[in-house]
Amino acid sequence: MTDVSITTVTLSDSAAARIARILAAEPDGTALRISVSGGGCSGFQYGFDLDKERSEDDLVLERDGAAVLIDSISLPYMEGSVIDFVDDMIGQSFQIRNPNATASCGCGTSFSI
Repeated sequence: MTDVSITTVTLSDSAAARIARILAAEPDGTALRISVSGGGCSGFQYGFDLDKERSEDDLVLERDGAAVLIDSISLPYMEGSVIDFVDDMIGQSFQIRNPNATASCGCGTSFSI
C-alpha cells in the first residue's frame, strides 16, 4: 500500500464524518473508492464506489472511522486535492477541491487539466 505521507490528498472533517457514517452500515473492511476516468462534460470524471477489495498500489486514507481508497492511476490527477462533503441549501455531495483542475462542470464530478 502507498504511504500516505508521500501524497497530499486529504479528507476534510465533514468528509471523514460522512464516510464513517456510510461505512458503519456496510460490512467490515468496506471503504469508499474514489477514482478518475476519462469522460464527463469536462474531460475527466470522479467515480465514487463502495469497495471491499484493496489493491497493493492503492493509497489508503483512514481517519476517524473513514476509509478511502485511491488507485495508483487516479492518484496523479488528484495530487494536492481535498476530499470534502458539503451539506447546503442546494443539497449534499462529496466535492473534490483539486488544484490540478483548470476547469470543472457545475455538477462538480468532472474536470479538465
